[in-house]
Amino acid sequence: MAEAIDQTSSAAANYNVPDGMATGASGLERLIEIGLALSAERNHDRLTELILLEAMSITGADGGTLYLRTDEDALKFTIMRTTSLKIAMGGTTGVPIPFPPVRLYNAETGQPNHNNVSASAAITKKPINIPDAYEAEGYDFSGTKKFDQGTGYRSKSFLCIPLLNYADDLIGVLQLINAKNAAGEVVAFSKDIQRTIEALASQAAVAIDNQKLIEAQKALMDSLIKVMAHAIDAKSPYTGGHCQRVPELTKMLASKAEAATDGIFADFKLDEQQRYELHVAAWLHDIGKVTTPEFVVDKATKLQTIYDRIHEVRMRFEVLQRDAEIRMLKSIAKGKNARIERKKYKDRCAELKAQWTFIADANIGGEFMSQEKQDKVKEIAKQKWYRNFDRKLGLSWTEAKLLDKAPPAEEGWEQLLADLPEHSEAEYNLGEVLNMCIARGTLNDDERRKINNHIVLTIDMLKEMPFPKHLKRVPEYAGGHHEKIDGTGYPNKLRGDQMSWPAKMMGIADIFEALTAADRPYKKAKTLSESLKILWFMKKDKHVDPDLFELFLRSGAYMEYAEQFLRPDQIDKVDINQYLQPPAPRPQAAE
Repeated sequence: MAEAIDQTSSAAANYNVPDGMATGASGLERLIEIGLALSAERNHDRLTELILLEAMSITGADGGTLYLRTDEDALKFTIMRTTSLKIAMGGTTGVPIPFPPVRLYNAETGQPNHNNVSASAAITKKPINIPDAYEAEGYDFSGTKKFDQGTGYRSKSFLCIPLLNYADDLIGVLQLINAKNAAGEVVAFSKDIQRTIEALASQAAVAIDNQKLIEAQKALMDSLIKVMAHAIDAKSPYTGGHCQRVPELTKMLASKAEAATDGIFADFKLDEQQRYELHVAAWLHDIGKVTTPEFVVDKATKLQTIYDRIHEVRMRFEVLQRDAEIRMLKSIAKGKNARIERKKYKDRCAELKAQWTFIADANIGGEFMSQEKQDKVKEIAKQKWYRNFDRKLGLSWTEAKLLDKAPPAEEGWEQLLADLPEHSEAEYNLGEVLNMCIARGTLNDDERRKINNHIVLTIDMLKEMPFPKHLKRVPEYAGGHHEKIDGTGYPNKLRGDQMSWPAKMMGIADIFEALTAADRPYKKAKTLSESLKILWFMKKDKHVDPDLFELFLRSGAYMEYAEQFLRPDQIDKVDINQYLQPPAPRPQAAE
C-alpha cells in the first residue's frame, strides 16, 4: 500500500503540472495547465486519478474520493486516497475499492438520499463545504466516525463538489477531506479554494464526459462492425465462424511479433490505436461477401446451385435404365431370343451403373480432374433420353425468356448432360457439362471470379467509409489478405515489399483458418499437421511471408489457435522443425 501511495502521489509530475500553489504560478495558470493535461489524457484510470491528485495538491487535502455516477443512480467509488494513512485504492493501483456504491435515492421509497454528504451534493448539484464533520447537522457521518475509531484518524473538513457536464448532467462527485495549512494543521476549505476546485471540477467533468462519449462511439462502432461480420457469416451456415476466427488469429500473430526481442520483428510495435486499427480491419476483411450469393459461397458440389442438380441427373439415368428394360421386353414380345435380350439389358444396366458412379464421383470435386476424365464426362453426356413434356412450362419469366430462341419444347430427345440456353442465366453459367468438367474444386470460372471479386468490393466499401485518421489503413489491411508476396495474388498483385506486416498477418490468418475450418461443405476439416504442411508449401511457393511463417511456428501461435478453435481429433502430432529448416536441394537429373 505504501508503494502504491508513493507512485500515485507523484502522478502530477508526470503531466508537467506544478506541484502546489506555492510555486508562484497563479490559480488561473494552474487551472490552464491542468485543463491541458486533462484534455490530453486518454486513459480512463489515469484521467480520474489525475483529477483527484490535482485537487488534493491544490487544496493540501490529506484525503479524497472521486465518485462516478452509474446508470442505476448511484455513486461508484472510483479513486480513494488518504496520504497520512497510506491508503491508495482504485485507478492505476489495481487495488479494488471494497465499498458499495452510494445510492442517490432510497430503493423502496424513491426519496432522495440527503443523509450522505456526497449523495446530497450530487442530488442538489451544489457544492457542500463542511468545516467539521463531527459538528455538522443534517448529514449522517456515522460511517466516517466508525472508520476514525478503527484507524485513529480524525476526519474533519469536507468539500464535496458535483461534476456536471455542459448539459448540466451529473457525471460524479469530487470529495476532499482535511485541508491542511502550511503548518500541517487541519483547517476548513476556504471559499477561494472552493471556487478553484469548482473550476477544476468543471474541467474534469468535461474531460470525463468527452472520454465517455469517445468510448461510447467506439463501442457503437465495434458493435456495428461485429453486426456486419455476423451478418456475412449468417448468410452461410457453413462459414459462420470465419469472420470471428480470422481476427483472433491475426491479433495473435501481431502480439507474437510485438513480443519478439530479436530478428526481423524486434522493432515491430503497435500502439493502442494501431492495434484497434488492425482489429477493425480483421473484422471487416470479408465485408464484400455480403454481395456474394449464398449458392456460390456454399457451393459444395459442381452441380449445386440452390440445390444439388445431381438428383436430376440421377433421375435421367433411372429413365435410361427403364428405357433399356422396355426395349428388352418389347424385343422379347416380338419373338427375339429372350436370353440374348436379357443379357443385353443386364450389360446395359452395368454400364449405366458404372457411368452413374463416375458422374456422381466427379460431382464431388477435388484437387485435380484430368483431361481424360473430362473427356469421359463429355462422352457420357452425349447419350439421349426422351422427354415427353413441354420444358417451357412452369418457368419464371426470366428463365422463359432465355428459351425464346430454343427449338420447340413440347417433347423430344435430350442429352443426358447438356449446356442449355436456360443455364446461361444472368452472370453465371449453370451448364451441366461445363460444371462437371471443372478441373479443380467445385467453382467454375464465373463463380470463382465472383468469389474473388468480394475483395474488390471489400476495398471499395471500406474506402467509402469516413474512417478517422487513426483508422485510415483499414482498407489496406483488410484488402490485402488475398495478395501473395510473389505478386501473383489479387486484386492488386502486390509484392511482399509493397505490403505491410498487418496485411501479411491477415493473409496467413485467413489461409490457416480456411485450412483448419470444420464447417465447410466442400471439404473435410484438415488436421493440424496437414494444414501446416500446406502452409509450408505456400511459403516455398512465395505465397505467404517466410518470416511470418517462422514466427507462426516458433512462437507457438499455431498451437494456441488450434487448442482454442480446432476439434480435438484435428490436433495431431506436429514436428515443426521439418518446416523451419531450409528444404533440401532437389537432386539433379542425370545427363
